[in-house]
Amino acid sequence: MFIQTEPTPNPNALKFLPGRDVAPEPREFRSVDEAAASPLAEALFELEGVSGVFFGADYISITREPHGPGWPALKPAALTAIMDHFMSGAPLLRDGGETAATTGADTELIMEIKALLDSRIRPAVAQDGGDILFDAFDEATGVLTLRMRGACAGCPSSSATLKAGVEQMMKHYIPEVTRVEQVL
Repeated sequence: MFIQTEPTPNPNALKFLPGRDVAPEPREFRSVDEAAASPLAEALFELEGVSGVFFGADYISITREPHGPGWPALKPAALTAIMDHFMSGAPLLRDGGETAATTGADTELIMEIKALLDSRIRPAVAQDGGDILFDAFDEATGVLTLRMRGACAGCPSSSATLKAGVEQMMKHYIPEVTRVEQVL
C-alpha cells in the first residue's frame, strides 16, 4: 500500500492520501474522547503531538500541536498507523460511531446556500485537506456562519479564505448574504 502526502496551507496539518475511499461522509475528531468512535482516529491520537484528525472522502488530514514534534518525526508514525489500519480491514467507525443526520425543514434560501457550499466551495476546500460546513444563517442580518474543519480549522489563511473567497462567492450568487463569519 502506497500512501501519498500533500502539504496544506496550514503548516500544522498534513494531508494523507491512501489511494482508496476513506469516509462516505466527512468526520472530524478534535480530542482523544471523540476519537474513541474510530479505531484509526484513536490510533492517530496515540501518537505524540496529534491534536486533530479529519476524514475526507479519499484522504485523512492530521493536525499536529504547534509546539509538539515536527512532521519529520510525526509523519512516519502516522503513515504506519494509517497503513496498519487499512491492512487490518478494521472498520473506520465503531458501532454507534455514525453521526445522526440533522433533520428539520430548511428554508429555500438555506437550501440554496448549502447547495452552493456543496457544489463550489467544499470541493475546493477539500483539496487543502479540510472541509467547511453550514452552521447558521440569520435572514434578518444576512450573516452566514460557517464551521471550518480538518486542515482548515486553525489555519492562518482560513480568515482570508472566508473573506476573499467564500464571502465574495456567496454575495455574488446569493445577494441576501451580507457577511460570512467563522464559528470556532
